[in-house]
Amino acid sequence: MNERNDEPNAAAERRSFLDRIIRFCLTNKLVVVLAVSAFLFWGLASAPFDWDLGPLPRDPVPTDAIPDIGENQQIVFTEWPGRSPRDVEDQISYPLTTALLGVPGVNSVRSYSFFGFSIVYVIFKEEVEFYWSRSRILEKLNSLPPGALPEGVRPALGPDATPLGQIFWYTLEGRDPDGRPIGGWDLGELRSVQDWRVRYALLSAEGVSETASVGGFVQEYQIDVDPDAMRAARVGIDDVFNAVHASNIDVGARTIEINKVEYFIRGLGFVKSVEDLENSVVAVNDNVPIRVKDVARVSLGPAMRRGALDKQGAEAVGGVVVVRYGFNPLEAIKNVKRKIEEIAPGMPTKAVVDYRKTTPGEIEAFARKQGFDAFDGGALNQKAWLGWLKSHPRDRWPEWVSTSRLAIVPFYDRTDLIHETLGTLNTALAQQIMVTIIVILVMVMHLRSSLLISSLLPLAVLMCFIAMKTFGVDANIVALSGIAIAIGTMVDMGIILCENILKRLDEAEPDDDRLEVIYRAASEVGPAVLTAISTTVVGFLPVFTMIGAEGKLFRPLAFTKTFALAASVVVALTIIPPVAHLLFGRRLNVGKAKKLWKRLFFRKSGDTALYQRTAWLVNAAAVLLMTVLLSNHWLPLGPEKGELRNFIFVAVMIGGLLAFFLVFQRMLYAPILRWCLSHKLLFLTIPAFILLTGLSVWLGFERVFAFLPSTAERVGVGAASIRDSRPWIAASRTFPGLGREFMPQLDEGSFLYMPTTMPHASIGEALDVLQLQDRRLAAIPEIESAVGKIGRVDSPLDPAPVSMIETVINYKSEYVTDDAGKRLRFRYDAKSGEFARDARGNLIPDASGRPFRQWRDEIKSPDDIWREVVRAAQVPGTTSAPKLQPIAARLVMLQSGMRAPMGVKIKGPSL
Repeated sequence: MNERNDEPNAAAERRSFLDRIIRFCLTNKLVVVLAVSAFLFWGLASAPFDWDLGPLPRDPVPTDAIPDIGENQQIVFTEWPGRSPRDVEDQISYPLTTALLGVPGVNSVRSYSFFGFSIVYVIFKEEVEFYWSRSRILEKLNSLPPGALPEGVRPALGPDATPLGQIFWYTLEGRDPDGRPIGGWDLGELRSVQDWRVRYALLSAEGVSETASVGGFVQEYQIDVDPDAMRAARVGIDDVFNAVHASNIDVGARTIEINKVEYFIRGLGFVKSVEDLENSVVAVNDNVPIRVKDVARVSLGPAMRRGALDKQGAEAVGGVVVVRYGFNPLEAIKNVKRKIEEIAPGMPTKAVVDYRKTTPGEIEAFARKQGFDAFDGGALNQKAWLGWLKSHPRDRWPEWVSTSRLAIVPFYDRTDLIHETLGTLNTALAQQIMVTIIVILVMVMHLRSSLLISSLLPLAVLMCFIAMKTFGVDANIVALSGIAIAIGTMVDMGIILCENILKRLDEAEPDDDRLEVIYRAASEVGPAVLTAISTTVVGFLPVFTMIGAEGKLFRPLAFTKTFALAASVVVALTIIPPVAHLLFGRRLNVGKAKKLWKRLFFRKSGDTALYQRTAWLVNAAAVLLMTVLLSNHWLPLGPEKGELRNFIFVAVMIGGLLAFFLVFQRMLYAPILRWCLSHKLLFLTIPAFILLTGLSVWLGFERVFAFLPSTAERVGVGAASIRDSRPWIAASRTFPGLGREFMPQLDEGSFLYMPTTMPHASIGEALDVLQLQDRRLAAIPEIESAVGKIGRVDSPLDPAPVSMIETVINYKSEYVTDDAGKRLRFRYDAKSGEFARDARGNLIPDASGRPFRQWRDEIKSPDDIWREVVRAAQVPGTTSAPKLQPIAARLVMLQSGMRAPMGVKIKGPSL
């Protein structure tokens, strides 16, 4: 008796740590339920998706479309208006470059000198903290020796952002009460609103580092001196300059007490109008004051500009929002949009008259009838018109007058790209779950196990999001692809465990304890599952050691795949066994199943046949349902082929693959294995041939077999005869090798067209070229908008010259989609072969209809749209432009250190 009692104790002592975890989870299901609930809520709170969870707090993983692979750099921006690039280089860029080389942690310093300003890029080592480097640069700038820079020149640190931080571009446009473009604003008014209202409002949004303006005209006071008048008044240009400078200032004095009340004494001198400057005293000659208007003409005019913005052929005013370093770009865009909604009601509004529908006489007559003056100094009496329009309903407005309120209209918004990036994981996860259910049902014929594995797969993904949030891994297309790649392995863990549990339950006696059977089944494969995952994780260790741009690009993928695999092991070994005990712990009551069968189908059958037939019918129905759902979700042939053809294609493809694997496993594997074991040398030639062919495809035939000509020459055969032979030439042409690219192409849904004009072209000529190109681009049916920029934005992040053109081209999606990128369906008339439309000509939504294709029949891919863009934008005097996209172009500039996809750097002692 003692020996028998000691056997369980000895077995318990031999249990590994993994076995103890499995046993604990099987016997403490309440703890498992609580842990799963905690991980579920934590994962939902950390998920990068834009979910509305109601009262549940959200702290999502920072989300962007692509990892920021830029260098750890800071920008020092210095303005010196009116100076040539050579003067800027000699007196600003060079002194700053030499001074900043001594900052701790600096790797390199690059400087660029332009007309009127200098930009110095300070590249730090990767391990240097971002904001620590900014403080070191500020210390160095504040400690520059006297005379290091010209008098009055003060260098400034650029925004705390990266070149990839430009997340939101917009224009200011006048809109009528129905939201339609109406205009009515000149470029000076638009630029003033942008600089003094919109820019500061958006800059206050959380996560925004900078809001920069572009386009339009900055208003300034301009003083044109008269040399003859100055000579007669005996004043010089310095006298005029000093007088204007001294007159624009408020002065303060002491206080004065009157009747026990204290008053502040102030001298008001800030310039508020042209007359204030005109009346400024320059000098006094013979007791006669010489004013500015006596020797010069003062007026309001536009300041010199080095950049302009154009939208589809018309000059525009806009800005760009830059996200702060380390902040969640998606959250920053949301904050910006909330701020836009907040300031929208208070945007400036003016009355606009369509003179094509009326005359000034009719306008004056109407205003006189309503009791106010129509014009004020030749222009519309805006105050009176707005007061009348706001106090009367729109049906009483004349058809020739309306209001124009400024609106912020985005033309580049990274939100859509980020949502598409997240949708990629959503799509992969949903399709993987459906494929998993189909495969398990066909191969294992067990519905409950397929539901168990597929239902726990999202939990593993949520656990991965928790790890990403904890370890500071941002969500982007590369990081999320690691989860998508690992989904197959995550499913394998569940399949292996469930299949072994089902096998042991089938072999167990009816009186055996089901918990013990499931425990033994999980213990058998648990170490193997853990070892397999550990091997995969160890294989990714070299990726974790990457540095520089490569490390920033690929490390997130290694992290997320490791997190996903670790989560799958946790789910497989701790959650699947207790859930399987709940689902598989009881056998099917054959008697009840037989009665149910008779009630439904009114036929008799044996217990075994009844059970098998019932299981077969249930599994077949589930497979059919999942195949229909998968084909409708996937649509591999495209929506225009119809649901039936897509269903047949999916069913044949999956059924054919599964049938091949079944036939191979049951009929072909054994004889093939016996033949390979009997003919080892002959069989080994097959993998050798595959290896050499793969290397030739990858590296190229000439590189792989470069040893053959030299070897042949040693034995007396000429190397040239081999290289010139037909087989060698044919193989070299067939296998030239795969191309190399640092980063795969990302479909951003937009292009960045970047040609250049002649370097000496004026801003007016460059703007004419830009407007011509934008008009041509907007005429392409697939193009939604074309907004171009010449020169630079008022930001240190944009050092572009006037000769550089940057046009953001947004093209329509192939099918009409919603904000999440899901295809919308519209009512379709099969008889006429056209989509039904309402009275206004709009498509009618219909869940049972068809998606509407927005591209022409000859346009099959974005590459075809790009060819149309290149063909339409060819203008004499401009260069060609490579195919680029907004983010991809920034990455190219970061890698090359120049604003071009290709360039040549020439270095030497004398250039």
